Amino acid sequence: MNWIKLEHLLLKALPGRVITDTPALDHAQLREQALSIAAGLQARGVQRMAVHLEDAADLASALLGAWRAGVSVLLPADLQAQTRQRWSSEVDVWLTDHSADLHLNDLQQPALPGAELDLDQCHLSLCTSGSSGEPKRIDKTLRQLANEVAALEQLWGADLGEAWIIGSVATQHIYGLLFRVLWPLCAGRPFVRKQLAFPEDLQRASREHPAFAWVSSPALLKRMGDNLDWPALSAVRRVFSSGGALPADAAHSLQQRLQQWPTEILGSSETGGIAWRQGASLWQPFAGVELSQDSDGALLVASPYLPAGHVEHTADAARIAADGRFELLGRLDRIVKLEEKRISLPMLEQALIAHDWVAEARLGVVQENRAVLGAVLVLSESGLFALREHGRRSLTEALRKHLSQHCEALALPRRWRLVRQLPLNSQGKLPQADIDALLLAPRPKAPEVLEQVETAGEWSLQLAVPADLAYFSGHFPKAPVLPGVVQVEWALKLGQQLLDLPGKFAGMEVLKFQQLVRPGDEIQLHLRFDRERGKLYFAYRNDTATCSSGRILLEPSHA
Repeated sequence: MNWIKLEHLLLKALPGRVITDTPALDHAQLREQALSIAAGLQARGVQRMAVHLEDAADLASALLGAWRAGVSVLLPADLQAQTRQRWSSEVDVWLTDHSADLHLNDLQQPALPGAELDLDQCHLSLCTSGSSGEPKRIDKTLRQLANEVAALEQLWGADLGEAWIIGSVATQHIYGLLFRVLWPLCAGRPFVRKQLAFPEDLQRASREHPAFAWVSSPALLKRMGDNLDWPALSAVRRVFSSGGALPADAAHSLQQRLQQWPTEILGSSETGGIAWRQGASLWQPFAGVELSQDSDGALLVASPYLPAGHVEHTADAARIAADGRFELLGRLDRIVKLEEKRISLPMLEQALIAHDWVAEARLGVVQENRAVLGAVLVLSESGLFALREHGRRSLTEALRKHLSQHCEALALPRRWRLVRQLPLNSQGKLPQADIDALLLAPRPKAPEVLEQVETAGEWSLQLAVPADLAYFSGHFPKAPVLPGVVQVEWALKLGQQLLDLPGKFAGMEVLKFQQLVRPGDEIQLHLRFDRERGKLYFAYRNDTATCSSGRILLEPSHA
């Protein structure tokens, strides 16, 4: 490949160098856009700019244009009101896809001449997810980013060749920014514009290119099931994963299907890349990364991706081998004190995941009358079977007994929440505050709506029945079944949300309950309202049969 240094991307135009497609964009067009944006920013006197753009090629143009104009760039994690409030005093303008903000088209001016970018004067600020505290701003220079993309090409450029880069992660964060935008730009490797958040979308994009690689996360990779065309996908040159730990069973499944282990990347906004590994091997530090430890065993990182002379103090406990590779032992910032005893949440989570019934686990502290631990679990298939056959209390007591081999009684969780999937944020992280809030919240009483489709005034909804539904405890404790009265209530409430229903319930007709609905089931609800007769028709179905059906009689509230 024809490598261009990051600081040289705005020098000579290269019309034959493909950047992306749909719509097509080559290097000469990208360069012209960036230099036009630079002129627009200078004309407006912008010094500091927040950028949040869904299209990776638009982001590339904005970044290069800003750096050419001497504008420092902040990449916010999202565009929520609190995020805007947090960073608004630190920027002059917001460049986004939102209608009320500045757009790329607003900055079109006759282009500035091409020039080499100053590695030490071009600045980028990234925002952390807040997964271990308050979100914070991390400032980087172009030199640090240039050092990192050069190291990535040295490691894996030959393997990737002319592969298209297809990403399921956002480009607002360091991993997506480097792997989906800056590294491909320098390598002359084309990339897909959009973030593809679902396995089916990743597959569709992969089929469009003879050579491709994935920039992904554990959240997506562990959802890639048997329904995909694995023989076609096995042409993938390399699968990158970062943003959290990839479960061992998900890594093994991918190795079986693709004949290669995913390449896991360890790093953060603060540190840049630290190390990589494949399979169960130890972590291999990137070239130039120097590791040491403090007295608690936490990793200390010095590297070309950090300011010169700076040593970043992480919260990752590790065991470093004689050859420099290392094993991670958990997060030191997730050690809590209960009754003056130190308890490692990661250690207990690993103990829970070792049980056949648990696919994923996160622990938190519940602060009520006194502090106790709570557990948020994603059950495995065998765990869901145990819940259905024996009930919630039996399941949690068995897990407490299993955990009692690993900890004292005070560390056993007192509160449990069973979820379909962990509530990861846009960075694939799970802020501890979100876990603690979930543990404090009441158990759900409504279904999770996965999909809803309207056809000629009738609605079909795909619903997930929460494994932790509050109604299961009383119906029945040892063999949970969704009560019929709850099915009627759900149909009525969802009908009220989607259809213009009269306000007064007036009775039921032809109720039939034919199949049991159990924890974790996915069911389809069909709704049709006969306005002339004042009747809401509903039917719940699973994959094979009707579970229940009936008519709810309604009349106007003024009648």
